[in-house]
Amino acid sequence: MTTTLNKVENVNIDELKRGLADGSILLVDVREPNEFVAGHIPGATLNALQSFDPSKLPNAPGKRVVFSCRSGKRSLTALDLAHLAGRKDIRAHFPGGFQEWAQNGEKVEI
Repeated sequence: MTTTLNKVENVNIDELKRGLADGSILLVDVREPNEFVAGHIPGATLNALQSFDPSKLPNAPGKRVVFSCRSGKRSLTALDLAHLAGRKDIRAHFPGGFQEWAQNGEKVEI
């Protein structure tokens, strides 16, 4: 799927860590439930792509919603679906996904 967004914001791992630590980023994991329970980035919420529901996305003015998946592909699809549902305020994803997070030795929640 090609994104309908004019500009996708790629969040790098350091920016994600800072935003999670200071509460300015709300991380939404779009992997499947079995992947999420096997390990996820601390603080992430789940809105699996297979049953993706844009109406359940956080609506928190002043906070940045960032999508994450395993390696950056499903998060782009979720961005597109959110945009098509009218959530033009959501433009960011963590392209390295859970794979980069874990490979960098960051803490994982189970």
